[in-house]
Amino acid sequence: MLELRNVSQVFNAKFALNDVSFRVKTGEIVALLGPSGSGKSTLLNIVAGLEEPDRGKVFWDGRNVSQVPIHKRGFGLMFQDYALFPHRDVFHNVAFGLQMTHRSTASTSKRVREMLALVGLSPEFERRDVTSLSGGEQQRVALARALATQPRLLMLDEPLGALDRALRTRLLEDLSVILGKAGQTSLYVTHDQEEAFAIADRIVLLNEGRVMQIAVPEKLYQQPASVFVARFLGLQNLFPAMLHRSGRRIWLDTAIGKLPAPSKLSANEVVILLRPDKLHLASTSGVRLRGSLTKKQFLGDSLRAWFRVGKAQLMLELPSDTRLPAIGHSAQISFDHKRALQVFPRE
Repeated sequence: MLELRNVSQVFNAKFALNDVSFRVKTGEIVALLGPSGSGKSTLLNIVAGLEEPDRGKVFWDGRNVSQVPIHKRGFGLMFQDYALFPHRDVFHNVAFGLQMTHRSTASTSKRVREMLALVGLSPEFERRDVTSLSGGEQQRVALARALATQPRLLMLDEPLGALDRALRTRLLEDLSVILGKAGQTSLYVTHDQEEAFAIADRIVLLNEGRVMQIAVPEKLYQQPASVFVARFLGLQNLFPAMLHRSGRRIWLDTAIGKLPAPSKLSANEVVILLRPDKLHLASTSGVRLRGSLTKKQFLGDSLRAWFRVGKAQLMLELPSDTRLPAIGHSAQISFDHKRALQVFPRE
């Protein structure tokens, strides 16, 4: 098990990492997710042993490995550009790390073939020049090489970033299956939330060197811990709100109108999120608003629609076969505020 305790790193008097702590359990895939400059690559370098933290420690199975050299940590690293050896064929690329451990020729050959089969490459690929391979095939060779030495921890740094969207989607599914079959403890770095959701058992979301939230993908999306997390995940419909009371009545005053307030809310100034996927058209139950359609976007399996409500735009995520009014025409929008409305402190 990997554990980071209070890891901090400062560059040019600015925190690249600020008191970062989390664990990666044996066999678990944890994604480091965040925007550019959030500290993902710095953190990966510290875990790998390429950098030493200014403060904090890195542990493996309870042992402090912060001072252990890179080659003695037993960790593997797979880069975005794969870093394959152009002068070696597929077999000798995968065999490289095994040969460095002085395995027998028979043992090395057996392990190479096992790894190529695991990543879905047939024996015919063994003698292929790696420069003749497609991007997806090179990715599989790099993964086979990384897994061949049975690393205690595999670190993947934006491994699909150089591929086109269709290929990335297909290989992401395969990668998840391959790592699962291998039972490989993994740290997966990405700025793409869809990648993180698809492959990770848990996600560590970073921003400006700080951990903003650690959660399983479903909880991260359904229960963002802050305005930043909601915005990063692309959740629209964030509005400042003022809390008002009149006797027993309590409500939130927002740009889209007056909305019910959670009973335990105490702060007078907050930010609310109305989840786009929890809003409906033409329902007669729950909170009801009136808005005029300003824009729509067909996404294949879903539909996005923007309505002008009060002084703001409200976005709805709807089934793709939903019948919408014409642009400029109005419709009723409804929602269950206990399911659709989330409240955050003002940042």
